[in-house]
Amino acid sequence: MHLLIAEDSQRISATLAKGLRESEYDVTVVGKGSDALTCFNNRKPDLILLDLGLPDMDGLDVLNRIRETDPILPVILITARDKIDDRVRGLDAGADDYLVKPFAFAELQARIRALLRRGKKPADTTIKIADLEIDPVRRKVDRAGCSIELTPREFDILYFLASRTGEPVPREMLAREVLQTASHSVSYDNIIDVHISNLRKKIDTGAPVKLLHTLRGIGFTLEERS
Repeated sequence: MHLLIAEDSQRISATLAKGLRESEYDVTVVGKGSDALTCFNNRKPDLILLDLGLPDMDGLDVLNRIRETDPILPVILITARDKIDDRVRGLDAGADDYLVKPFAFAELQARIRALLRRGKKPADTTIKIADLEIDPVRRKVDRAGCSIELTPREFDILYFLASRTGEPVPREMLAREVLQTASHSVSYDNIIDVHISNLRKKIDTGAPVKLLHTLRGIGFTLEERS
C-alpha cells in the first residue's frame, strides 16, 4: 500500500515515515501542498496523511483539489488545530478522519488500517455465461452489452440457475430455494413455468446461442451448449 504524507515538520514526517515503513507501507513524504498535489497526480496513493498547516497552501485547499478528481480516496487530516469548528470544517471538506497532534502512533495505524479495509474493492462476483453477465450486487443483467430488465423473482431464478451453471436444477429445488416453499404442487410448477418462459424470452430471443434449457422430467439448466 502506498501512503503519501504531506507534513511540513521534518521531525514529525520522518518519525511517521519510519514507523509506517516498518509496518511495510510504501511511503512518500512531501513538505508542501503543491508537492502533495504533484505526487497525487503522478502516482495516486492508497491513502493520504495531510497536515492542515502547510507552508505554501492550506491543507483544506489541497483536500478540495484532491476531491475534485477523487471523491473516495482515504484522507486523514493530521493537525494541531484542535477546535471543534476546525474538525467540522475538515470533515465537511471531505476528510475521512481527523487526528490532533500529538497523537499515539498506534492509534494512527489503527485508523489507517480501518480506512484501507473500507477502501478495498469487493471481489467481482459477476457471473458470465457466454455473452450473458449477471451482477448479483447491483442485481443487473446484460447480454451482448445490452441491459435486460427482469422482475425481482425472475432475477432470483436466473441467478440461482447461473450459480449452478451446467447442472440440472429440479423444479422442487427452485420451489424450495427460490420460491421458498416446502411443498411441491401443480400450482407452483405453473408459476415456475411462467417465470422460465419470461426469462427465455428476455435472455434468449434473437440471440445466436440459447442458454436456458428445459430438461424434460427433471427441470432446467443454464449453460452454453456446443
